[in-house]
Amino acid sequence: MRVGFGIDVHAFGPGDVLVLGGVRIPHSRGIVAHSDGDVLLHALVDALLGAAALGDIGEHFPDSDPRWRGADSRLFVTAALEMLARRSWRVVNVDLTLVAQAPRLAPWREQIRHSVAGMLGVPLADVNVKATTTEHLGFLGRNEGLAAMATVLIDQV
Repeated sequence: MRVGFGIDVHAFGPGDVLVLGGVRIPHSRGIVAHSDGDVLLHALVDALLGAAALGDIGEHFPDSDPRWRGADSRLFVTAALEMLARRSWRVVNVDLTLVAQAPRLAPWREQIRHSVAGMLGVPLADVNVKATTTEHLGFLGRNEGLAAMATVLIDQV
């Protein structure tokens, strides 16, 4: 068994929707990113790759590569899972944390859990999604962006 940890941060920018955990969420701002800016999935991919000692998301999907411009981050999750499967690793469970003043995650939590569980091919009970704020401290507290952290446990098949 191995544990992986990932973190991702994106600034808010123009737009009226965010993508979190593969779910489109209406919001007063969009995200500045090369891909769709899904911080939850980017943190998850880093955690998956880290657990298997396979580097990080920027190594496999660099923002300098035009192939990934506007890409759906679910593609990154699928690719990371394929890398793990080739090495006989499978996901046991996932814990995701969104750090942001807004949006509030509660209305979307279950939809995100279902989305992530489906991507990973694990039971819903093995995916946890939670959120916290920074109590208005720092760039996240000033509502300039959002961050996410992910912890995963993988095991040999």
